[in-house]
Amino acid sequence: MTVPIFYSISDDFTRYAVVSLHSLVKHANPQTDYTIYFLNQDLSNQHQADLSALGSNNVHVKFFHIDDELVKPIQNRKENFLRADFFTMSIFYRLFIPELFPQYDKTVYIDSDTIVNDDIAKLYDTELGNHLFAACTDSSIQYVAKMVKYIKDVLALDPKKYINSGMLVMNAKAFREEGFIDHFMDLLEHYHFDCIAPDQDYLNEIGEGRILHLNPRWDAIPNENTEPLANPGLIHYNLFFKPWHFRNVQYEQYFWENTQETKFYDELKAELDHYTDQERANDREKLNHMLLKEDKTEKGPNNWANVKQREQVAL
Repeated sequence: MTVPIFYSISDDFTRYAVVSLHSLVKHANPQTDYTIYFLNQDLSNQHQADLSALGSNNVHVKFFHIDDELVKPIQNRKENFLRADFFTMSIFYRLFIPELFPQYDKTVYIDSDTIVNDDIAKLYDTELGNHLFAACTDSSIQYVAKMVKYIKDVLALDPKKYINSGMLVMNAKAFREEGFIDHFMDLLEHYHFDCIAPDQDYLNEIGEGRILHLNPRWDAIPNENTEPLANPGLIHYNLFFKPWHFRNVQYEQYFWENTQETKFYDELKAELDHYTDQERANDREKLNHMLLKEDKTEKGPNNWANVKQREQVAL
């Protein structure tokens, strides 16, 4: 038996993915077999080699090219923009994992801006039962009033149950048997929901009532309002809290400890040193720009809250 772990990645994010994979391999149980897949559309040969080099006897690194035809219905529209300012197809790749890998009944997905600080097989061992997937409540938005209002009034969900999609334990068998991807595509093409967090909103809505909420240590997200968790199992540098762009980010020590052990340390240190205060201000402003959607979407006739009064959205 192997533990299947998935990342979705674009070529410009490889350096951070190398650090994440390094941390995962470092904490892997030598008695357990792992297969790590990088879902991609544009990964260079050099970057594939950089990632492959981190494999070991029991950690197998593989690459899977996402076919353009598969994701063609997900178009470069404003409602699919990440953080309201740009489009990246890679955020949607995770939704297709169960269909693309029918050999697995359960899988783990993690974002590339993560550090694994414990054996990831512990996540895979999560007993899902009839849940569609397991994840952690999105702690990064609990103190953002506009986002909380969006979740309540536009998504018609409980903000305390709204999960972050940067770590998922997926019931791949249920995804396939219950037609998750067909349902997702139908909603996407029919309503073009204007989302603040596109893939994440769809997962929260389609999975409503069938999400297993895990201990927050498995998706520890930096924020400026709470004390750090003492023993994070997985750290997720969500939104603009990137230690390679900002100093004094919560949990940054885990990132730099692992980065020092990779070939990209000097490069990433230079990236931090050369990132300007203006660029940091722009990053923070992107969050505010993203939240401007709330006013517009709350009044939209086809927002999630209104559509859910007319038809079943959750599986």
